[in-house]
Amino acid sequence: MKRIVFFTVLCVSAVLFVLSQFNCSSGEKAMSKDELIARGKYLVNIGGCNDCHSPKIMTAMGPVPDTTKLLSGRSANQPIAPFDTGSVAPGRWVLTDGGTSTWVGPWGISFTANLTPDSATGLGAWTLDNFINTMRTGKHLGTGRDLLPPMPWQSIGQLKDEDLKAMFTYLQSLPPISNKVPNPVPPTMLAQYSMKK
Repeated sequence: MKRIVFFTVLCVSAVLFVLSQFNCSSGEKAMSKDELIARGKYLVNIGGCNDCHSPKIMTAMGPVPDTTKLLSGRSANQPIAPFDTGSVAPGRWVLTDGGTSTWVGPWGISFTANLTPDSATGLGAWTLDNFINTMRTGKHLGTGRDLLPPMPWQSIGQLKDEDLKAMFTYLQSLPPISNKVPNPVPPTMLAQYSMKK
């Protein structure tokens, strides 16, 4: 009888130990901070976040992300070149700049956000809940203005909480870069950027 009790206690202890090593809600092992950062970096890179959110430098092979300003968003001092406002009417083309950080369409003009942990101009004051709610709802900080095209929040919002946590942890590990991205321009103000003045 003592052997059965000992064996039962040993088995229960082993199960509890194994469960403590895994995230029971998803059945996956809980990741360390370094593992979250590595996973987040992987997801950010394969998700193409640098394509829009990182300033570019021109090379012989075309534009590539500026590694000194990764994910810092559209440069605050970058001018908006005049464009044919008729080309972005509903049902027509969408325009972008050479760095893919400024997008123009029927919604107006959107600028890619600073995703670095700068408290004043980036995600430094955000919480994980803010980030997850933003990706799930398409609303800035989870309750604010709509996220504008081409931000693919509908796809990113399908990721598991653990993957969104990994992305946020990676973004918070970046060097903070002070870069205040302009506010979106509504469609009613597009005429001021017209090349046909």
